[in-house]
Amino acid sequence: MRYPDPFLAAHGYGAAERQPLAADASFRRYVRLRGGPRPALLMDAPPPEDVRPFAALARHFGAAGLSLPEIIAEDPEAGFLLIEDFGDATHAALLDAGADPVPLYVEAAEALAALHAAPVPPGLPAWDAAAMARATAATFLDWWWPAALGAPAGEAVRAELDAAIGAMLAPFAGLRGFVHRDYFPANLMRLETREGPRRTGILDFQDGALGHPAYDLASLVEDARRDVAPAARRAALAAYLAARPGLDRTAFLGALAACGAQRHLRVAALWVRLDRRDGKPHYLRHGPRCWALLARALSQPACAPLRDVLDRHVPEAMRRNPER
Repeated sequence: MRYPDPFLAAHGYGAAERQPLAADASFRRYVRLRGGPRPALLMDAPPPEDVRPFAALARHFGAAGLSLPEIIAEDPEAGFLLIEDFGDATHAALLDAGADPVPLYVEAAEALAALHAAPVPPGLPAWDAAAMARATAATFLDWWWPAALGAPAGEAVRAELDAAIGAMLAPFAGLRGFVHRDYFPANLMRLETREGPRRTGILDFQDGALGHPAYDLASLVEDARRDVAPAARRAALAAYLAARPGLDRTAFLGALAACGAQRHLRVAALWVRLDRRDGKPHYLRHGPRCWALLARALSQPACAPLRDVLDRHVPEAMRRNPER
């Protein structure tokens, strides 16, 4: 963790108490600052991270009336931000403490609907079928495949996977908007003093892109890191669709299955990369859940192209964490 003392001092936090917070799977680190002009977090995002997308999106959606952390000060060249501190009440922490999941998932879905209904920021990268296929290959074929099958994936398999993801997502290409890409309870905060969609603080949005909104709802109700109670899933889906009555429900649910299948395959293999490349084997505990979620998604008609490719090359018995 780096401490930019001149930067902190210039904004009134030179003498603030510093409390490092738990790290996540990225290279970013956070420190809580107490004793400055207002509660704040220091974000330290050294290369290859870039704080500019975070700052730009925070300002854009904050102006649209959503609860994203206010940017207090920034040094983008050095990779530092001072941001508003939303506290400790993440939805994940509340769920772990035994909170009723239904109200939390409804609040999260309502905030997500507002996020998707807001004006789309300019300059977003694409999260289309081509980008999703590349991301899937980068974990499933580059890491899971050789670990599980003992040899690299050939070009023919790569072409088949690319074509399958393209075919699976093609029917839903007409609906595009901002997607958070990691919208799940650890990145959501309960803000008790705020109302409506602003009651949910939204974090970790710097990788937002232009894609299908069903991807974010899949991230929420088919969480890679925790089991979601069926009642909470149903309530979140109902709340989201009620908040966006113009959506075609049947098409949206098909997109939810397709986006979920791509995400579950990519993330199930991501845990293998975090283990083998980054020395973080604890993420492998989420593998069985992701493979189970993938199996459920593949049972839907919208996912037939991906199901057919996996059935040809990866028997169901092999759809799990690789053996050491």
